[in-house]
Amino acid sequence: MTVRAKAGEWVVPTNRAVLIPAGVRHQIIMCGAVAMRTLYLEPGLAKGLPRTCCVVNVSPLLKELILHACEFPGLSAHLRRQRHLIDLILDQMEAVQTVPLRLPNPTDPRAQRVAKALLGRPAESRPLGRVCAIAGASKRTIERLFQRDLGMSVGKWRQQLRLMKAMQLLAGGAKVTHAALEAGYSTPSAFISMFRKTLGRTPAAYFRRPA
Repeated sequence: MTVRAKAGEWVVPTNRAVLIPAGVRHQIIMCGAVAMRTLYLEPGLAKGLPRTCCVVNVSPLLKELILHACEFPGLSAHLRRQRHLIDLILDQMEAVQTVPLRLPNPTDPRAQRVAKALLGRPAESRPLGRVCAIAGASKRTIERLFQRDLGMSVGKWRQQLRLMKAMQLLAGGAKVTHAALEAGYSTPSAFISMFRKTLGRTPAAYFRRPA
C-alpha cells in the first residue's frame, strides 16, 4: 500500500503497518493483491504511540493479535479477556520499530513544483538545474528550501523517491531488475546496495519476512 497525506507519502510493504494519528486526512492506494486489517484506537489508548504517520514492522505475535482482534466487532476494556487482548496489542505496538519509508512533502510552492515534476518521472535523469528552472527558481534556492522544509537535500529526497517507487513495484510482483531500472537505478546491484543500506537487508529478504 501507499498512504498519502498532506505531510508526505508512506510505502507499506507486506507484514508492515502504518500508524495514522487521529484527524489526519489520507488516501490509501493499493498495489497488487492486498489483504488489510485496520485497528481504531480510542484517543486515551494511543498516548504511547508516535504523534506522526510512520511505517512500522509487524512482529509475528502482533500480526496474530491483530487478526484475532479483528474477529470481534469491537473490544471492550470492561471485559477481562478483551482487556488482556487490548493490553497485549498496545504493549506490542509501543515496542514496534519504525521503517524509513516516508517521502515528505515540501511546503514552499517552488519546492512543491520541483517535487511534483520529480514524482511524475522518478527514473528520469534530467539535471536538477533544468527542473528547477522550469519551476521558476534556481538550483541553489531549491536546495535551500528542501533543507529548510525537510531537513534533506534534493538529491536525498530523489533517492528516497526512487527507493519507494522500486518498493511499490516489488510489492506488485516485479522482479528486482525491473523494479531497479524502472525506478531510475543504473544497475540492479546499485539498487540492492541502497536497499540494504537503508533497510538493513536485501529486497528478497525484506519481502520474505518482517524484522
